[in-house]
Amino acid sequence: MTSSAYGRADPDEQADELDTLGQFLDYHRATLQMKCDGLTAEQLATPAVAPANLTLLGLVRHLSEVERHWCAAVLDGQTVEPLYCSEEDPDGDLERLDSAPVEQVWSRYRADVAESRRILATFSDGAEPARRAAGSRPCLRWVLTHLIEEYARHNGHADLLRQALDGGTGE
Repeated sequence: MTSSAYGRADPDEQADELDTLGQFLDYHRATLQMKCDGLTAEQLATPAVAPANLTLLGLVRHLSEVERHWCAAVLDGQTVEPLYCSEEDPDGDLERLDSAPVEQVWSRYRADVAESRRILATFSDGAEPARRAAGSRPCLRWVLTHLIEEYARHNGHADLLRQALDGGTGE
């Protein structure tokens, strides 16, 4: 396994199913952090690919909401309130960037990822259903695959945003 300064490691090619999915998810989590590393708060909040108003900070906030929803609420059955969104403002995670300082956003994101890892460690089989009491109850395998898809899609956005901000390119 190759690691980097961002804690990003190539997934083990011989790992079992849950370890493989977890490692790919962690790879994408680290990629998001890598794409944001070294930028100022102003740069993180700058929409850099017209005409979209998407920002790196908005992506971090959105993925914090994603972690909370899929891991804490769906998989673990916890009651969680949205951090940045509401029924009146469903895109608040992406658009109301002044509602929390950048350091607080990163701290919250790291806490949400840590809680997701804790929850994921309580499952032993990819076929285990979510513990949510009401609504759909997808299996752990489905949720992990969805999280990987969500991060991969948004990391593509992050690539474009970073390059437009300062010319940074990379994996």
